Amino acid sequence: VQLQASGGGLVQAGGSLRLSCAASGRDVSGYNMAWFRQAPGKEREFVAAIIWNGRTYYTDPAKGRFTISRDNAKNTMYLQMNSLKPEDTAVYFCAADGSTGSLKTAQHMRGRGYDSRGQGTQVTVSS
Repeated sequence: VQLQASGGGLVQAGGSLRLSCAASGRDVSGYNMAWFRQAPGKEREFVAAIIWNGRTYYTDPAKGRFTISRDNAKNTMYLQMNSLKPEDTAVYFCAADGSTGSLKTAQHMRGRGYDSRGQGTQVTVSS
């Protein structure tokens, strides 16, 4: 499966952006999917995950501000980001995995074990 993130841009602190992750090559309605981000000079950071059945998981930086969702008819996942902060500045990219057994899903909920990752989209939040 190929993944392409889009929707990034420059926004002022307190603003909002909606990122999209379009999948192609496979129907990902039965996949677990996630968003990650990587800021300059920092390691990749897990942001949020959405399981094939719609269950979601957020890491602390995303809780209360970000919403992950998916539209299976469009083979697309989204990340609605509100109340953005300068520390949210990063390249955001999406990931997916078609193995959805209980052990793999438990890994996915911790940001691990995804076998497909796409190119990212830059999000810059100015203060």
